Amino acid sequence: MRPAVYLFIAVMFAAYPALRPYSDEVGTPGAQAFASSQWVLAHTFAMLGFIALGLAVLYTGRRSDLAVVTTWVGVGLVLTYYGAETFALHALGVEAVANSNPALIELADPIRYSLVQSVMFGLGLVLIAVGLVAFALRNRYAMVLAAGFVLFLPQFYTPPAVRIAHGVLIAVGAIIAARAVAKRSAETVGRSAESAQPISTITGA
Repeated sequence: MRPAVYLFIAVMFAAYPALRPYSDEVGTPGAQAFASSQWVLAHTFAMLGFIALGLAVLYTGRRSDLAVVTTWVGVGLVLTYYGAETFALHALGVEAVANSNPALIELADPIRYSLVQSVMFGLGLVLIAVGLVAFALRNRYAMVLAAGFVLFLPQFYTPPAVRIAHGVLIAVGAIIAARAVAKRSAETVGRSAESAQPISTITGA
């Protein structure tokens, strides 16, 4: 199951920045971006990707270890923010477009950037980065994936092309992890099958 989870992570985080509509997020262009169905779809992909990331760490770790606890606390904090950004800003954009009132978009900043939600979002991403680094120190195949989440917060301050490239970086890291986990599982199955053979078969007697 775990290789499939990593591949799901790859698809979700590659699609998120690629599908997300970009604008200066003010006035009519901002309203149209928020009102777009791509806004909801892309951010929903991100939320599903974070959930899958938590599951991938959980499958490999113990419920009480640093990687699992910090990743899941971080995911919880981040999902709260993403839910508001995805659905509240979409509703705001739809209303602004329908009523030809782009001034409504000025409400986006209080929804996103007030103190509580900004702290929750930033702290959540830091905790996810810490969790993934702890996970990668124990599972070296996750090093590239961990790097992607260490860079998750800074990439918000970069142009769209860089954000899309960052999504590709996470996807590559997840694919590397999927291949490593699949190989490890195959080797484990092979050893189990070999040990289950009769002694006469193993020795050739």
